[in-house]
Amino acid sequence: MTAEPDLDLAFEAAEDLPEALVEAAAELCDPIQGIEPWHSLINGWLSQLKGELPEPLQAPAYSLGLSLVNDEEIAALNSDWRDKEGATDVLAFAAQDDGLDDAPAIPMPDFDGEEGLLDALELGDIVISVETAARQAPEHGHNLREELLFLATHGLLHLLGWDHPDDASLEAMLQRQQQLLAGTQQR
Repeated sequence: MTAEPDLDLAFEAAEDLPEALVEAAAELCDPIQGIEPWHSLINGWLSQLKGELPEPLQAPAYSLGLSLVNDEEIAALNSDWRDKEGATDVLAFAAQDDGLDDAPAIPMPDFDGEEGLLDALELGDIVISVETAARQAPEHGHNLREELLFLATHGLLHLLGWDHPDDASLEAMLQRQQQLLAGTQQR
């Protein structure tokens, strides 16, 4: 198995999420302990994907953000960034997007010699609405935890350049998500 890359993960779970949803998602929505399972999961997914990534995305270390929010917060982001009204399940803000050539540089922290993270490639941010995930989970035959994992893989693939402008590319993306999730269950 390929060695896992180093991962600098910025994780945040909104403190105002409904208690029932936090309990249903278990450790994945825990604002303090949630970083550990997410770090392990995303690191494993990056490891699985490493061999198929294009050269510009090949790196010994990656940096990304993951935020679990409520419908109100994701609706505001959806409106501001996509000009779409209402909540959505997941948004991915890719830092390595070709369309961002003229955008201002993403500020990177000064690692000041921290080994492994100095060469971290900034991938961007994934934002997931836990409330929307909970509503749509039954439609997909998932519990909340499974739906959050499904949405996180979807967001990660978007950060890595995957897109689904048509049915065929959506099907390919969904199949790759299933492969990532199957690899997660084997860990």
